Amino acid sequence: MRLSNRNKTSVYSFVNTLLLMFLAAGVGAYLLEEYRFNILGKESILLIIVPIMFLGFFYLNGRQIFEYDSDGEAIHFRNRNIIPFLSKPLSDEFPKYKLLKFEVIDLFFMKRLYITISSKNSGSTILKYEISYLTRKEINDLKFSLNKVIKANNEKKS
Repeated sequence: MRLSNRNKTSVYSFVNTLLLMFLAAGVGAYLLEEYRFNILGKESILLIIVPIMFLGFFYLNGRQIFEYDSDGEAIHFRNRNIIPFLSKPLSDEFPKYKLLKFEVIDLFFMKRLYITISSKNSGSTILKYEISYLTRKEINDLKFSLNKVIKANNEKKS
């Protein structure tokens, strides 16, 4: 099964640009307010704080683009940001038989996928992916596909 939200890259880029424009407009409005108009008083700092909070929420929510491919004998995960220099992209590929378990953590707006795979050196390794920007249907499809792989692995063992 293949799962990707790469086609939404333009939407995420637009939102990022819009948030940066709001921040620039907020800084401009703050400077005009402080040095020219002085209507709002102390509340004028909100013109900068609110756009920074929204921008921070957008970036802290995780990497925007997630790709999953379980066709063939291997599972391939990719997780990257729309802005390349913000964080290092993740890309992992391993055989299906190494998948031990997975867990999806849902904390308000942040969603994480934890994959446990078997490893020669340490016994098992946990891989972490940010899936906050996937829809509920995409997450359910991902869970279904991973459960299918785990079930096939358990049948081969017994």
